[in-house]
Amino acid sequence: MRDLKQLVKAYDVRGVVPDQWDESLARAFGAAFVRVTEATAIVVGHDMRPSSPSLSRAFAEGAAGYGADVVEIGLCSTDQLYYASGKLDLPGAMFTASHNPAEYNGIKLCRAGAAPVGQDTGLTEIRELVESWTAEDDTVTVPAVDVKPGALSAQDSLRGYADHLLGLVDLTAVRPLKVVVDAGNGMGGHTVPTVFDGLPLDLVPMYFELDGTFPNHEANPLDPKNLVDLQAKVVETGADIGLAFDGDADRCFVIDERGEPVSPSAITALVAAREIARARAAGEEKPTIIHNLITSWTVPEVVRELGAEPVRTRVGHSFIKQEMAVTDAVFGGEHSAHYYFRDFWRADTGMLAALHVLAALGGQDGTLSALTAEYDRYAASGEINSTVADQADRVAAVRAVYGELPGTTVDELDGLTVAGPDWWFNLRASNTEPLLRLNAEAKDAAKMAEVRDAVLAIVRA
Repeated sequence: MRDLKQLVKAYDVRGVVPDQWDESLARAFGAAFVRVTEATAIVVGHDMRPSSPSLSRAFAEGAAGYGADVVEIGLCSTDQLYYASGKLDLPGAMFTASHNPAEYNGIKLCRAGAAPVGQDTGLTEIRELVESWTAEDDTVTVPAVDVKPGALSAQDSLRGYADHLLGLVDLTAVRPLKVVVDAGNGMGGHTVPTVFDGLPLDLVPMYFELDGTFPNHEANPLDPKNLVDLQAKVVETGADIGLAFDGDADRCFVIDERGEPVSPSAITALVAAREIARARAAGEEKPTIIHNLITSWTVPEVVRELGAEPVRTRVGHSFIKQEMAVTDAVFGGEHSAHYYFRDFWRADTGMLAALHVLAALGGQDGTLSALTAEYDRYAASGEINSTVADQADRVAAVRAVYGELPGTTVDELDGLTVAGPDWWFNLRASNTEPLLRLNAEAKDAAKMAEVRDAVLAIVRA
């Protein structure tokens, strides 16, 4: 039996094609998904990577072979797949490797209503089942079952997806805005033209051609080098705002009119303010907002100032979605630019966050930098990675120094978080690499640099 732990991660399937997986494994994953979820029907979509159409079709055939009807929605963004899962009330499978290089592909799985499937919610069972069907020589034999094969059908969901989002944010009365969008040759080039159609927006498209070889730059806006073209185009065209989507277009990064990146924490606070106002107008006395523990202190401050309840979670979509379900939170945000909405089946959608920012900007006369200034109150380090031989040892060394400092608090919700009166840092171990990830924040840049450098000196000693 083959070990697939390197292929099946905590939240999804992700690996190099065909070295780590191919159509035979995709077919097995389709059958196993149906077996574990006991689904009688599922929805399947894929991104623009060269390997995606054949992998998604193999998955669909495997699912149909185990008795499930399969609705194939073809090319789509990940949040478009979540829309289809929610609207059709079906489990779903999205074939994408998000921001990874072209040779990678993967599967993001969900239950009906876009509920997440991760290692604790079915993915481990799916992996173990596929492993049991896979020999050491990588041949895969899916056992035959005595059921009537399911039917495969095609359905377009793009217009319905766009209409659903536009029903949640009113952009009809905003002032005209010039918007530069860098799709990175990813699925934003597929979704943006339909979502933006008819809105008072002067769209300047960049890299809208669907090309999973990513000829212009990686579709990973988290890396600053991939924002350079967008920043230059915003300044060159005198645009009001720039938007950058990752490969599967479920994350969105924002650039202001000066060409400067807007912190995802500031976007979280801005959207939270809008969603709090909407919830209170609908009669909710104290709406709940979820934020992970590496978002800026600004986020819970703004939420409390607006009379709502902030709830702090671990990093990761499964934790966010679980806490949103428990608390009935109206919105959740992560510093990685994942934004979650109760009205979108608690799933993450960068497009809906972008529409909120456009509505806020277009609903007043000022610039984006002025609008977001009140949501950017602290100096942040950004995430800094350090390669270490022994993660636990280095975290313990940092804890030994900071754990007993007067006036500090320490918690271990997710890694090590230490907070002083006007600063904090979080040190977390990577689950897949020998890395420690540091995020630090303080009242000003000098204090932030002092804290950052002191912690890094211990980590890298």
